[in-house]
Amino acid sequence: MTGYAAYALPIATALVGVWLVWTAVRYVRADKGTRVSMRQAVRVRWGWVRLARMAGLTVTDKTPSLLAQITAQKDSPPPSPRVLTPKIKVKPDQYGVTVQARTLPQVGLEEYQKSARFLSDAWRCTRVSVLPDGPGKVVIRGVRSDPLTTPTRHRPTGRPPADLTRWELGVDEYAAKVCVSLANVPGVTVAGVPGAGKTSGVNKFVCDFAPSPAVQIATVDGKVSRASEGDYADLVKRMFAFCGDDLDEANALFKRLVELRKRRSATIRDVLGVKNMWHVGPSPEWPLTVLIIDEAHTFFREYKGSDTTTKRLAALTAENARLVEDLVKKGRSVGILVILISQKTTGDAIPTFIRDVCPIGLSFAQKTVEAAVAALGEDIRNWPDASPVTLQDPAYVGVAVMAMQGRPGYTRIRTPYVSDADAARVAEETSHLTSDPDLCLNALLRSTSRTTTPLPSLTK
Repeated sequence: MTGYAAYALPIATALVGVWLVWTAVRYVRADKGTRVSMRQAVRVRWGWVRLARMAGLTVTDKTPSLLAQITAQKDSPPPSPRVLTPKIKVKPDQYGVTVQARTLPQVGLEEYQKSARFLSDAWRCTRVSVLPDGPGKVVIRGVRSDPLTTPTRHRPTGRPPADLTRWELGVDEYAAKVCVSLANVPGVTVAGVPGAGKTSGVNKFVCDFAPSPAVQIATVDGKVSRASEGDYADLVKRMFAFCGDDLDEANALFKRLVELRKRRSATIRDVLGVKNMWHVGPSPEWPLTVLIIDEAHTFFREYKGSDTTTKRLAALTAENARLVEDLVKKGRSVGILVILISQKTTGDAIPTFIRDVCPIGLSFAQKTVEAAVAALGEDIRNWPDASPVTLQDPAYVGVAVMAMQGRPGYTRIRTPYVSDADAARVAEETSHLTSDPDLCLNALLRSTSRTTTPLPSLTK
């Protein structure tokens, strides 16, 4: 042992040196925000014992430790009580720090949550949240800068998503990634005033899923007349169908997709061997078919008048509502998803028999509480701090509100911006993956020795 002792100090010095070099390299390579967070993490670690005592996050243990009991003399006074401090691990990132902490008897989740405002002040954070992290653990999230007011950009990788049921929306007010599951989801509603970020958020969805041949997209845009116009002009190459504000063209596309839904419903058991496509997942032969309806109120508007033209338009919009209702209520199990976008999702814009069936609802900035209630439900009145009415400041362009499963109340989400150049690049690189889902079904039925009658094609 004496011989090895001579090597202990050099080895320890070398290990410390390696750790210092590794830390320095991380610090130099980090962005400006992460560097500030790394310094903040050091302050959190060094000041934790003192701060925990001041915040009431310690517990006094009057029972002597085992070592104290063994070494105690018979007539010696009892040892002093021990003050136990929870152990923590600190991880910095661009926005702040994430602290994993242990619980102690009488110092649990509730005590940490009560002390959140003290931790926020001590750590110089904009806000602090405390959530459970498994038995005997909590995770404390402190953000130094507000993620909601920090614009972010998203550059699509061009690679197929690993999970086609996972839609990554952005980050919440604590810079945590927000994802929703698309499995068994028949419809999504997106609301918000003009320029609030609705279409940009949907553009990200298209760019992320475009590299997968198991996703096919059709779009109806009430803001334009031709595919070369508007927000989707750069993405139309990756869409198997597109039409503008022409009610007749939109009606024809809705009919076409309803016929696809009927054919899929009639053949799904024989072809896929299941009643629900999501039990096996989308595939190039049976792709997830997404219908995007932008400015949805254009196609569901109630026309009032007795002249021939008005009556014809009224009949068209009424039929449009019936057809889209069919897709939303019956298309879930066969892999059809409808995304409806409108400034307000009130009953006159999107019929309630369609809107209320869509389980996912997002709302960007709104001007009235009534519009927020239409988009998110009556319960948003009980959460005024999360209401989209508070997002009218230009700093909140691109921020949406939604109800998340497993979380109380509502979550505010910063959706990233995708540039037109990146959108055009992705559409160009993935245009060869565009395929008509009806033709895919024909090929699949032929491969299983079944016959089918193809539907008439719809020119883009």
